[in-house]
This record gives sequence, structure tokens and C-alpha cells, in this order.
Amino acid sequence: MSDYAASGVEGYRRAPGMLARAGLDGPLLLGLLGICAFGLYVLYSASGQDMDRVHSQAIRLGAGFGAMLLVTWVRPHWIRLLTPLGYAAGILLLVAVLVAGTGAKGAQRWLDFPGLPRFQPSELLKVLVPLMVALWISRHRLPVSIPTALVALALVVIPVVLVARQPDLGTSLLIAASGIFVILLAGLKWRWIAAAGALSAVALPVLWMGMRDYQRQRVMTFLDPESDPLGTGWNIIQSKTAIGAGGLSGKGWLMGSQAQLDFLPESHTDFILAVLAEELGLVGVLVLMSLYLFVIARGLWLASMAHETWGRLLAGALTLTFFVYVFVNIGMVSGLLPVVGVPLPLVSYGGTSAITLLLSFGLIMATQKEKRVVSL
Repeated sequence: MSDYAASGVEGYRRAPGMLARAGLDGPLLLGLLGICAFGLYVLYSASGQDMDRVHSQAIRLGAGFGAMLLVTWVRPHWIRLLTPLGYAAGILLLVAVLVAGTGAKGAQRWLDFPGLPRFQPSELLKVLVPLMVALWISRHRLPVSIPTALVALALVVIPVVLVARQPDLGTSLLIAASGIFVILLAGLKWRWIAAAGALSAVALPVLWMGMRDYQRQRVMTFLDPESDPLGTGWNIIQSKTAIGAGGLSGKGWLMGSQAQLDFLPESHTDFILAVLAEELGLVGVLVLMSLYLFVIARGLWLASMAHETWGRLLAGALTLTFFVYVFVNIGMVSGLLPVVGVPLPLVSYGGTSAITLLLSFGLIMATQKEKRVVSL
């Protein structure tokens, strides 16, 4: 090997800086920090200038970045080794929620352990499911075969059914997406994808019959929100009003009437984008969307750079799931999709979701620890 090539390989092996030594990807970290900072800025207005809520969210985001850093320190070998145990523990926690969980408004989604804060186990499955499915598929030849894909699908369906029974349609759909993305990225043939799509279309009437009354009402409200403007259609009507009122540059920070006068329910959680659109206008929305697109593009690039099949599948699936978060929330708030309770990632108020998302980006960065061996 030439001196030039040897020096190139040696330079590749050297850690370029403090972030690299910590296992962090600088551009991705910068994009995530930008989204979180923007989210806290909007949350202050959306929560009615409630600094306690902003401080609480900042602490949760700090815990999420701490979890991200912890994961990036762990070798991928240990992550793979612990994945089956984590998946099994997640399933047991979901069963515990159905048996002895706590909740509100007819939903039973949380666990309260003595001495610990209340948490939502279903959020953990958004990470554990793609981890488990990626591990299973990476142990088999690619492109994925039908028997391997069916076992992978079973690993997805079990937690999805348990979460849907809580009931939590939004989270169950995100868990399903996270696992199915792994299967698709593994090279499932198009004819099987088409067959699965046709089967899903045929199963829609069965799904409709299995939905709760309030879930059916959400679909009907999506189709015609004006049918019950003071009831189930109120949220989406007020959300669309806020978005339209913002125009190009918005009414100004803290000046949005829909949120400040409490016309818009859930203004600091699922519908926080409507507050952003009213106060900062299209310009503010485009700034946030640019940050999201940068993070998604960087995540997909890191997925393409992972050497191991497990790393490529995991990083790609987690990044695409993050995209689904953004897409569904925007569609929901703007009236293009039914309301399914999906928060705007890293912007909406909420602890477990933010920590889980940042943990997933830690896993994406961790896949870069197994570098391609260069032979010159």
C-alpha cells in the first residue's frame, strides 16, 4: 500500500474532534438542537406564556439528549445483544398497561410505578420494534424472503395490536410504520408489496367495524368537519382558521388569537403547528420544515453510510418513521388527514415522545461505529 493511501486510511481512523469521540454526528446534532430550540420558542406562546411548562419541556429534552449520548457510547454489538430482551420487556409492559395501567378519557396508556414518574410504554416500542425487526432480518439473506418477512411482520403485529387495544390509534400506526419500513428496506419484492396493499384495501371494512366510536367519528369529521362545528369538528376548524389567519409573515409572536384566547384546544400539544402558522406565518412554518428536511436527509445519508445490514435497516427505518411523524401531524392539523393524536416531533409538549425520538437518533448515530474496512 502506498504512503499516500496509508496516510489516508490512518486519517480516516483518527477521530476528527470531540463530537466524533463521543459518537455524535455534528450536522445531525445541530439540526436536532435547532428544532428543539424553535419548539421551546413556540411552546412559550402556545402554552399561554407558562414558563413552568417550558422549563419542564426543556428538562425532558435535556434527558432525551442525555439518552442519545448514552446510546452513542454503546457499541452496536451490545445493542444487538440486548435487543431481544428489550423487545420482550416492552411486550410485557404493554400487557401490564392493559391489566393495571392508568389513563384518562377512556384510554389506558400509562404505567405508574412507585418512586418513578408516570410513563407511556408504547412510546418505547417505536424504537424496540425496528430494532428487533432489523436484527431478525439482518440474520438472513437479502433480499428478504417471504418466510423471513412473515416472522418480521408478526414481530410488528403483536405490539401494534396491544397498543391499539389501549386504545391509541396514532401510536399503533407509528409502531407499525417503524417495523414495516425495515421490511421494505430489506428488499421485499414489489409484487408482494402490491399484494399486501390489495389485502389491506380488502380488510378496510373489517378495520372500520373494529374501530371505537370516537375513532369512527374522527374519520367522519375529517370528511366533513362542518357536520359538527361545535363538537368533534371544533379542533380542526379552529386549526384551519389559525393557519389561514397567519398569512405569509404571521400576526407576530404571542399575538395569535386562536391560541391566546383559548379557541384552539390542545394548542401546546398536537395542534402546536397551528399556533406557529398563525403567529409566524408561512415563513415560520418553512423555517421549521427546512430543519425537519435537513434532519431527515442527514439521517438517510447516515443510513446509507452504515456498513452492517442491521445498521442500514435500522437507521433508514427510524429516519423514515420520523418523517411519518412530521407528515401525519401536518396533514392532521391542516385537515388533510384524520386527527389521530400524533404530536409534532420535538416541538409539541410531551416527555416520553421527545425522549424516545432523541434516543432513536442516538441509535442512528451508533450505527456509524462499525466502519467499512478499506483495503488498498
